[in-house]
Amino acid sequence: MDSRSHTHVTAALRLCLHALLTGLLALVVVRTASQDASHTAAVVGVAVLMAAVYAAGPLASSVQPGNRAGAVWLAGLGALWAPLLVLSPDALWVAFPLYFLQLHILPMRWALPAVVVTAAAAITSFVVHRQAIEPGAFIGPLIGAAVAVATVLGYDALFRESERRRELIVELVATRADLAEAERTAGTLAERERLAREIHDTLAQGLSSIQLLLRAAERSLPEEAPAAAHVRAAREAAQANLAEARSFVRALTPPDLEHGSPAAALERLCARTTGPELTVRFTVSGTPVELPTPYGVALLRTAQSALANTVRHARAGRAEITLSFMDTSVALDVVDDGQGFDPSGTPVHERGDGGFGLPAMRARAGSLGGALSVESAPGQGTAVALTLPLPVPEAGRAA
Repeated sequence: MDSRSHTHVTAALRLCLHALLTGLLALVVVRTASQDASHTAAVVGVAVLMAAVYAAGPLASSVQPGNRAGAVWLAGLGALWAPLLVLSPDALWVAFPLYFLQLHILPMRWALPAVVVTAAAAITSFVVHRQAIEPGAFIGPLIGAAVAVATVLGYDALFRESERRRELIVELVATRADLAEAERTAGTLAERERLAREIHDTLAQGLSSIQLLLRAAERSLPEEAPAAAHVRAAREAAQANLAEARSFVRALTPPDLEHGSPAAALERLCARTTGPELTVRFTVSGTPVELPTPYGVALLRTAQSALANTVRHARAGRAEITLSFMDTSVALDVVDDGQGFDPSGTPVHERGDGGFGLPAMRARAGSLGGALSVESAPGQGTAVALTLPLPVPEAGRAA
């Protein structure tokens, strides 16, 4: 009948309750028969009928805690127990399993009054049959009712605590899986960025230089020179491998840069970060120019890291990201109106907080010949500015 839990403990408790009620009904029948009472047949009939009605409850799927069918079933048991109380004084012991049934089937606001009525009926039966008022007539049923109420309330408290712990364990397992997935994703993206940077800075640049040198050599050779064909073939091979290297770099770029410019990626970042507690705006200044992949990666990662610090630590309500294209450089500014901090104080990563955002941003800017500056003060917000020099186009570079 208990739809909330199917553990071995609850199954054992239900079996004990079944055995207790059945045993007490059998005790009533045996004691009445041993006394050769004239109403023995009536007691046997009522007890058997009550046992049959009780057995029908666990077998009926409609009888569940808190529903109408369960209340009707419980009322039927009470209606059969009342004449059994009149016929035999031993029937008052059946009140004890009835306490548990009432506390289990009925809502607590109805179960407690039902327990009180059941205890009063048991006490009345004892007094009527014994024709005397004794302390035991009150103590026994009342102690039984108190034990039943305490047991059920204690079990419910343990059950709720167990459910809370189970839910917490499920959440912890899910969180650990999410963290592991996030770490794998971050590691994959970091490795992709590193490979893209290495290919761009070594192979691609080297092949580009080889191509330019071969082009110059080809121009300096007469058309009929025997080496001209070999130089031309070498230049074409270098050009083909340069195109292949650039395709590798494009394939290894961050996902946000795969389908659009750095400006579009930054705009999507602002849209994702904007929420009920933080509004992020994005603007572009100057005439946008096409940027090499490492530049787009540096701009996007710096913006992501700066916004992450804003969300976690700044308690800001507004933030603005500005991408500025100038004649010889490109600049990224991330400004928030949060609580700020003292840039001259101990760096976060040296305080043991686990933050490496600013050192990583400075290292990324330095690898491209740029600079990162941070302006902040307690209560006055924070401004992070990244400036990168634009690469000088190589004369005669093949498209």
